[in-house]
Amino acid sequence: MHYLWLVIKGSFIGISNIIPGVSGGTMAVSFGIYDDVIHAFTHVRKEFKASMHILLPLVAGALIGVAGFSMIIEWLLAEHTLYTAFAFVGLILGGLPILSQSFKESLFETKRKATPVHLVLFAVFFIIVSWMGVADISGSGPETISLGFGPLVALFLVGLVSAAAMVVPGISGSLLMLIMGYYYAVVYTINGFTSNLAAYNLAEMMPFTILLMAFALGMLVGIILISKAIDYFFVNYPSFTYASILGLVMASPVAVIANTDALTDLTTGNALVKLVVALLITLACYVLTFALGNTKDATEEIPEETRA
Repeated sequence: MHYLWLVIKGSFIGISNIIPGVSGGTMAVSFGIYDDVIHAFTHVRKEFKASMHILLPLVAGALIGVAGFSMIIEWLLAEHTLYTAFAFVGLILGGLPILSQSFKESLFETKRKATPVHLVLFAVFFIIVSWMGVADISGSGPETISLGFGPLVALFLVGLVSAAAMVVPGISGSLLMLIMGYYYAVVYTINGFTSNLAAYNLAEMMPFTILLMAFALGMLVGIILISKAIDYFFVNYPSFTYASILGLVMASPVAVIANTDALTDLTTGNALVKLVVALLITLACYVLTFALGNTKDATEEIPEETRA
């Protein structure tokens, strides 16, 4: 049962990475597993068994989320933008009680009190995510991409930066790809690979496969580098790290609503009714995340003496 909860949490994390403005890292924080997942990833050699008990069901859930729900989420965003966006806002906010408690515990364990430095870190990261949410992003850049040394290097770098962003709460990897101008090129590459795979056209599939391998390699390097950096901060500066993450997470609803243009739905008829329904959905998703965040799962297998 512990592993099933991780699969469910992983599916929500996978779904969240599909949507520009929503961060998989934020969902991991909301479910109360973020620091444990970072620890498992960076200590996979030293604590292989315990790390695999966390990472395997989580990755399996994320793949299920991406493969099984991407089309549904796209449809919901297109047809029911307001309700879908507010659902994700509720999912994000539901993790705040757990995150706030972790911040308080980090202060207690390090025998610190909240200082102006904590407030500055909170404000800086809140502003960064809020700006990314409201910034004018045209998505200008290549909508197609061909095989060559330049495109391979570009996709590697895009994969590196976007994967690193996916790990950081509040920063959307897909939104960052939009800012860099490569979101549609990556989508084109993925669609080219899947369509040729379905048609069993191996010759046409090969260039897309090589391009995706460069992107995947960049993602792997990005995740490893940023995970090690974050784990270092959790171990050495836990209260400052939690203060920064609080800023990132609390600004995430701004990014979600802005990037989905959710409030546009309120300009049509029955605005008050729609808003009430949206808020009820937010509340329901808040309760769902809070409940999932308090479930027992395989993260408890991490040895206490090695935790941050």
